[in-house]
Amino acid sequence: MNMKIIVTGGAGFIGGNFVHYMLEEYPEDQIICLDKLTYAGNIETLEPVMNNENFKFVKGDIADRSFVYKLFEDEKPDVVINFAAESHVDRSITDPDVFLKTNIMGTGVLLDACRKYGIERFHQVSTDEVYGDLPLDRPDLFFTEETPLTTSSPYSASKASSDLLVQAYHRTYKLPVTISRCSNNYGPYQFPEKLIPLIIANALNDKPLPVYGKGDNVRDWLYVIDHCKAIDLIVRKGTVGEVYNIGGHNEKTNLEVVKIILKELGKSEDLIQFVKDRPGHDRRYAIDPTKIRRELGWEPTTFFDEGIKKTIKWYLDNKTWWENIISGEYQTYYEKMYGNR
Repeated sequence: MNMKIIVTGGAGFIGGNFVHYMLEEYPEDQIICLDKLTYAGNIETLEPVMNNENFKFVKGDIADRSFVYKLFEDEKPDVVINFAAESHVDRSITDPDVFLKTNIMGTGVLLDACRKYGIERFHQVSTDEVYGDLPLDRPDLFFTEETPLTTSSPYSASKASSDLLVQAYHRTYKLPVTISRCSNNYGPYQFPEKLIPLIIANALNDKPLPVYGKGDNVRDWLYVIDHCKAIDLIVRKGTVGEVYNIGGHNEKTNLEVVKIILKELGKSEDLIQFVKDRPGHDRRYAIDPTKIRRELGWEPTTFFDEGIKKTIKWYLDNKTWWENIISGEYQTYYEKMYGNR
C-alpha cells in the first residue's frame, strides 16, 4: 500500500539521508519534507530529489501550530516521522531556549496534529544521549531500552522530554507511536560542525583539529543509511508504543576516529590540537541493539572501517556542498532557488 509520509527535519543530516533512501526504496510513496531551514537544515541536501514528482518540500516551523494544522489538513498524511530537532550539544549549553521550543513544544504540536487529523503512525527519532553516559572502565555495560533516562545537557534533556511526551500521548490518547534511539551517526550530508566532517574539512585545509580533553570519550558509530533502514523497519513493522535502540557496535574513542581520518587523507597527526573539555561531556555511549535485531531482524551492514572510507570519499567528491556551508552561502540558497516558487 502506498503511503504519504511527512518527514520533519528532512533537510538535516539524518532526515535528508532518509528522504533520499525512501524515494529510492519506495518510488510510489509520497514524501513531504517539512523543515524550518535553521543553521543545520540545508536545502542543497535535497537538490537531487527536488524534481521528483512524489516529493514536496515545505518550509515551516513544527512549533507553529496553525501552520502545522493547515499542512496536515491539506496533505492528510498516513505517517509522520519526526527528525526535526536542534541537536548540537555545545549550542544547547550556550542557548538552551531554542532547544526547548523546537524539541519539546514542536513535538507537542506534531502530536496534537496527529490526534486531530488521524495518522497510522507517529515515529519519534531520538538519541542515545537521553540515557546519559557509561563509565570508560566498564566495557561490559550497554544502553538498553530499559536504561533510565539520565540527561547531561539541555539538548539531551529536551530530547528525553519529547520522548516522554510521545509515550504519554500513546498511553493517554492511544496515539500509534514508536520511538527509536540511535548512536552517533556519520555519513554524507552531515553538517560540518560535527566531529567527522569537521575533521575531514579542517584536515583537507591543513587547519588545526580541535579534540576535546584527551580525546578518550567513546562513541558507538552508526552509518547513516543503516539508521535509515532501521527507522523504515520500525515504522512498517515495529510494535506500537515501543522504543527501539539502534546501535552499530562500532565503538571508537574520538582520538581514534581523528587518527583514522588523518591516515586515510595522508595528513600529519601534528594537526591535532587538544582543547578544554566541554561542561558535562558524556564519557561513553554504547547501545545494545538486541531488541530490534530479535523483533525486526535489523542489523547494521556497514562497519566503521568501510563506512569512514565511503564518508571521506563523499566529502572529497562533494566539496561544494560543505564549502558553501562553511562560507555561509548555503543560507541564501533557498531564497535564490525557491523563494519565488
